[in-house]
Amino acid sequence: MQTMTVSALAKAAGINLETVRFYEKQRLLPAPERTSGGHRLYTQSDVDRLKFIQRAKAVGFTLREIAVLARLREMDHSASCEDAMELARRKLAETEAKLKDLQLIAEALRGFIAACPDIDVGRCQVLAGLEKFGEDCGCSHPAEKTGRAARTSRPARA
Repeated sequence: MQTMTVSALAKAAGINLETVRFYEKQRLLPAPERTSGGHRLYTQSDVDRLKFIQRAKAVGFTLREIAVLARLREMDHSASCEDAMELARRKLAETEAKLKDLQLIAEALRGFIAACPDIDVGRCQVLAGLEKFGEDCGCSHPAEKTGRAARTSRPARA
């Protein structure tokens, strides 16, 4: 079995050296073998695991979820994948909810832009729309649902 240093591992996995160390601290990467001098030694399976982690992050899984998925990945291949499927279903539901929120934001921005006369800042509907976005409009803007509505103490413009 061929081994490599931490810097060679990071390069092979296409990630930063500090990211490797972080994943080790988070126990996403198993403790490596060490040389008699204390240097860490890694194998191709560590490269594969890091690439798996990066791919799971790319589709939105949290590090906690990735830890579960990584454990499942190393189980007996004949075991049920129901746990992985459940994580994927939950992630899909979260992603679809975020997409709905982003669609509402895009609609609001389109409305601000379409209503803006592009004359002067005093009549700018982008700024006026942001002053009211999500406030008591009876709609389901993401800002209203999360309490992130833009609330300022500036007086209304004339």
